[in-house]
Amino acid sequence: MKSALILALAPSLLFASASYAADKEKEFFSNARGNWVGPGEIVAGKFKGTKFVCTFVGTTPDKKMGLTLDGGCRVGVFTQKMTATVEKDGKASYKGKFQDGAKGEGLDIVSGSVVDKTKMVLGINRNQLKGAMLAKISDPDSMTVTVSVRVEKELVPVIGMSLKRVDEVATSSVPE
Repeated sequence: MKSALILALAPSLLFASASYAADKEKEFFSNARGNWVGPGEIVAGKFKGTKFVCTFVGTTPDKKMGLTLDGGCRVGVFTQKMTATVEKDGKASYKGKFQDGAKGEGLDIVSGSVVDKTKMVLGINRNQLKGAMLAKISDPDSMTVTVSVRVEKELVPVIGMSLKRVDEVATSSVPE
């Protein structure tokens, strides 16, 4: 009797689980849309201590699950264009590229998942360099991005950014 009930409920449980996953992904990407500005720093490696300021516009592709952050980062008087695009690849993972991908000067996004409606973790590669990028939306007006690289068996943070929303979507408390 129990196994018959479990078999009868299995399709609806799988559908509910898939529906929840899609809902958290949609909410994460919706929250990441808009204009973002904030400081960053290289926290490890040859350029450790280098500080910069980034400006990004977050957009979601039509009829696809994903996100593009497009803009640039400034160090002193120099500005470097920065872009990252990620789209759903099948049912469970994400693919994309940072800058022009590993075939150019950037990185390939080779895997990823939306952990909950506030966090996404992406696997990044370039030749022998392997790592992860974490984007976390701690509140509707704040997003942190951390890039880490694998050193032996450990992920070491190398870049950190703290972005604030600067568009009309901002949800900070404003007197009415």
